[in-house]
Amino acid sequence: MTNRHRLTSVETVEDEGAWLFTVRDAHDTNQEVMLVPCEETGVTAWVNNCTHEDQRLYRDEIGVVTRDGGIVCPKHGSIFDSCSGGCENGPAADTTLLSVDVTVDDGSVYLTDDAVDFLWKGGDSSDDDDSGPSSTSHLTF
Repeated sequence: MTNRHRLTSVETVEDEGAWLFTVRDAHDTNQEVMLVPCEETGVTAWVNNCTHEDQRLYRDEIGVVTRDGGIVCPKHGSIFDSCSGGCENGPAADTTLLSVDVTVDDGSVYLTDDAVDFLWKGGDSSDDDDSGPSSTSHLTF
């Protein structure tokens, strides 16, 4: 589907803590994808959904909450490793976020996943409900 599409710079992802974009998959479904810093590769790309429940990990108002190199689910507090996508705690334990292939070249991040097409920077507002994600957590950020 896609060849190589420049998304942003590694510096932008590091400065902002994450960078959100929307793709269309082979089933003609829009998916939000987030770029997050990773010490091993510069950045990694993950579908913006907790594996435990349909819960966005990146939110427009706060971006991505991270702790000790992990992405924190705002609903139950499960923490996904930013580099591997794996989770070892909470309700999402023993699962891994869905990855999207990106390549870092000369400080720029490129979408290189043949299974998706880049649509736009930012989230997919077509499925927004104004209520926002629910939370049973007592975590505050």
